[in-house]
Amino acid sequence: MGPNRKVDVPVYDLSLIRGIWEVRVKKQRHRQKKEQERMEKSALARIDQQWQYRIYCKTKELNQLHHYLERSILTDIQPYMGCMDQNTDVQQQDQMVQQDENHADKKSLTFQLEGDRWMDFPRELQWMTYLQEWHIRRTRIRQLPDFLALFTQLTVLEIPKNLITELPPQIGKLTELRRLNASYNRLSRVPPELGECEKLERLDLAGNHNLCGLPFELSSLKQLVHLDISENRFVSIPICALRMTSLQLLDLSNNHLTDLPQDMDRLEELTTLYVHKNNLSYLPLCLSNISPLKMIVVSGDELTCVPTKLCNDPEIKFIRLYDNPSSEKKRKEEEEEEKKRKEKEKKRRWREQKEEVKDSSEKEFMEAYISTLKDRDTVPFSTTKVSISCLL
Repeated sequence: MGPNRKVDVPVYDLSLIRGIWEVRVKKQRHRQKKEQERMEKSALARIDQQWQYRIYCKTKELNQLHHYLERSILTDIQPYMGCMDQNTDVQQQDQMVQQDENHADKKSLTFQLEGDRWMDFPRELQWMTYLQEWHIRRTRIRQLPDFLALFTQLTVLEIPKNLITELPPQIGKLTELRRLNASYNRLSRVPPELGECEKLERLDLAGNHNLCGLPFELSSLKQLVHLDISENRFVSIPICALRMTSLQLLDLSNNHLTDLPQDMDRLEELTTLYVHKNNLSYLPLCLSNISPLKMIVVSGDELTCVPTKLCNDPEIKFIRLYDNPSSEKKRKEEEEEEKKRKEKEKKRRWREQKEEVKDSSEKEFMEAYISTLKDRDTVPFSTTKVSISCLL
């Protein structure tokens, strides 16, 4: 090769190479998505659930027979019909078995749990992913199970009147959920992942007392028609609630609201509004712009300003709730008397305690003085009168 000979060096466009790989990656992801959709639509999942159901039924029948022969009360779980009560008799259990057999072909399979003897979910529940409804009430359960995310077909989750302190983030996996009732528990917050349950239609969070806000992510619940957040500590309407465009019933009663936002007319489908037992002094004019609105319930004790259209429109039931003045006065008098009685009782106990301390001090002094006299060789012909007083 001579020194003056030219050599052609190929120059590649890196953007073209990157484009080729992006196309390949896009095709690969598309194929993976198609495969995942095919697996989800295939009958394998349904066949697996049916086999799980049959296996469970066989196991349950054996347990039924065993307990029946022993004439004992059945304590195994009854996930489909009836409540899980320890007082269920054998005849009712036989009826439940027959109902379970007829229930096999139905779409809605229900799990029910009730009674304060339950402190945790049954271990066998994790294999029953075919269930579509949970009804758990009046138990001492404090948290939902870790395997909740496996129940992707769940449409109803009713867990009122328990001791549940939080909703797990896995609740966002329940994309088929239509109704959630977590009222009268001990919730202090709601996970943002609940906003991923976009098919949710009813949400009941009443009576948790420590709940004072909702995450903004719940704005994606566009199909929600019923929202009950009464008996909590809300000082204002959550922003996410004003973006639930399909909302028809909104219950904000028994909170700490002082006013309502001026853009409440964004709830164009609202028909019923409960805002009684709050500290409202006026109602915004925008409420008269909500044409479907048919009922408003407020507390009239402190309400001074109301749009005229709400009061005069015959199609709107405008209800003011007033406290009974006589009963309120009587209640205050009783509270005042109870307060005086407690104060008098407190003073009496203080005097008695003071006298007891004084008497005990004098007694201890006299015992010590007598013990010193006993230690002497001779008893004196006369003693000096000694007295002591303790002033607190």
